[in-house]
Amino acid sequence: MPDSLTPYLPWLIPSAATAATLLLLAGWLHLNPRLGGAGKAVAAICCKAPMLDLIVAVMTWVPWVTFSILYGWRGFLASLAGQMVALGVWCFLHEQAHPAARKGPRIVKSLNRIVGRGPNHLALWATLIAVPVFWTIRLGQITSYPLLMLIVSFPRYKHSEWVNVSRQKFSGLVGHDLIWCLYCDWMTGVYSLGAEMLRNVESFWCPIRFYDGKKCDNCKTDFPDIEKGWVPANGTMADVAQAVESHYASGQREWFNHPARLTVEGKTISKKLS
Repeated sequence: MPDSLTPYLPWLIPSAATAATLLLLAGWLHLNPRLGGAGKAVAAICCKAPMLDLIVAVMTWVPWVTFSILYGWRGFLASLAGQMVALGVWCFLHEQAHPAARKGPRIVKSLNRIVGRGPNHLALWATLIAVPVFWTIRLGQITSYPLLMLIVSFPRYKHSEWVNVSRQKFSGLVGHDLIWCLYCDWMTGVYSLGAEMLRNVESFWCPIRFYDGKKCDNCKTDFPDIEKGWVPANGTMADVAQAVESHYASGQREWFNHPARLTVEGKTISKKLS
């Protein structure tokens, strides 16, 4: 290798390695469903946690961490550049492979007309800032919440029912639209599972309504117990203790109005009603 390239290696190696890895991984994911029954089974596993966690990690933070360790801040920025290149190449190739869908009605076309091409694309890139935030939430679900299950018997959740992706099955969703919809698919499941776990935490330890009525109104959709079980802000600690005893002394640990806590003629229904 020419000595003249040596100063650029901390930029070239991380960016090229990241782009190549992501494109190869994407190609493998596309190939699996075409390999018969075994391939389809592998593809199904890849669409749900925990395998999905590994795949999304490789596509997001693994290159940042790896090349930051090897090359410092230059490695981090170069890996980001490699990810952007891989995303652009994949979108182009996927859209070229589906010309009918590319030329037909699309989310990107509609939003470009509504808000403008520049603002639409810039806003989408801005949402990527939230990737570390959602990974932090996911890490808490994997590491912190199981401790609560072990120590105080919090309910167990099947993560694959929340953290999964399926929008790749939607007909006509290709390229640019597909990759951003898969991003939303993933982060919505992560957020929803986190909210479900947090309902248990709040109702178990702090079943007291907020003094700020507006905050109660804003939060009651995600935390239904605010209006259906938590003690009023002007109540007493005796009321709080009674609420805790009433809802948890029997061994239940789900948030107060979880579907499994429904009762018929005073008897708890153990399974969610359909």
